[in-house]
Amino acid sequence: MRILVVAPHPDDEVLGCGATMAKMASLGHEVFVVIVTKAGPPLFSESFVQQGRDEAKIAHHLLGVKETFFCNLPAAALDGVPHCEINAVLNEKFKEIRPDIVFIPFVSDLHLDHQHVFLSALVAARPNQTHYPHKILAYETLSETNWNASYVTAGFQPNFFVDVTDFLQLKLKAFAAYQSQLKSFPHERSLEALEALARVRGASVCRKAAEAFVLIREVMN
Repeated sequence: MRILVVAPHPDDEVLGCGATMAKMASLGHEVFVVIVTKAGPPLFSESFVQQGRDEAKIAHHLLGVKETFFCNLPAAALDGVPHCEINAVLNEKFKEIRPDIVFIPFVSDLHLDHQHVFLSALVAARPNQTHYPHKILAYETLSETNWNASYVTAGFQPNFFVDVTDFLQLKLKAFAAYQSQLKSFPHERSLEALEALARVRGASVCRKAAEAFVLIREVMN
């Protein structure tokens, strides 16, 4: 199968489903990553942008990703981009990659970029095409998914779990490659917090470690 992970920013993909990516690659599936936005001045320096993309390549190599696509929509500013433009970027990538399974950020993540990417990914994955993904899963991103007001907007209530016991350490190693994003515990974007979440998600389904998702749609032939 062809697996596509859609990430608003570099590191979201590893935080949300890095171990699942590694597991799928180990099983012989082709894993692709699309990073939708590019940081830039005045909020971010060019050197910071390049560092993030270099870190992504290292992390993805560790996880067995077949190919990474970097798009150039403005980071932390997708709310100012016409919805049709985001749709067009993702439509192009979906047609090029032709994924069977897609992982996308959760719709109620605190970061507006995540919300816009979720909606545009669903547009690109509409089932009124010759080829469309038969399974769509939303992942959780520490410091984004858990900070939304779940009593006002939809909370992340996983209903799909992947046992990643054998791939958790590889996920942690891949996230450690993101030196520009890695924080010290008790910050959520720390290796300790990532491992703790995987242990909690695993214990909820009697596994040593798991990544959790919300199943958006599945079509069985």
